[in-house]
Amino acid sequence: MVHAGGARMIEVGTVVAEKVFYLDRALLKEYADASGDQNPIHQNEEFAISVGLPNIIAHGMLTMALVGKFVTDWAGGAAQVHEYSARFIKPVIVPAGEKVDLTVSAVVSAHEDGKVKLDITASSAGVKVLGMAKALVSKK
Repeated sequence: MVHAGGARMIEVGTVVAEKVFYLDRALLKEYADASGDQNPIHQNEEFAISVGLPNIIAHGMLTMALVGKFVTDWAGGAAQVHEYSARFIKPVIVPAGEKVDLTVSAVVSAHEDGKVKLDITASSAGVKVLGMAKALVSKK
């Protein structure tokens, strides 16, 4: 498909190469310190379990940021990303001494005004962690 200006558009149905990010408790501590979000569910296993969580969980905004990096890298820079949204549906669980995966993939679902719409999938340990994840980007 070609759009105005003669540039080739990426076909609907194109699969964006999967990217795996790894999270561990050291990364959660770094993110907590950088963001100011010192909620103990992200750092204190005893507390997290006491409030009904299976273990320490990653910050939702850290998950969103990593998925945003996936989109930005694919699009060719932050200026190319026009919209990005998702819902938190399950936490990324980070047990002690482990690196857990955050696996991100996407598919081109539509074109809108010369931009590419992505439907994004993000999962950890085989569990979908973001729902309704979408982005609208200009692809260089």
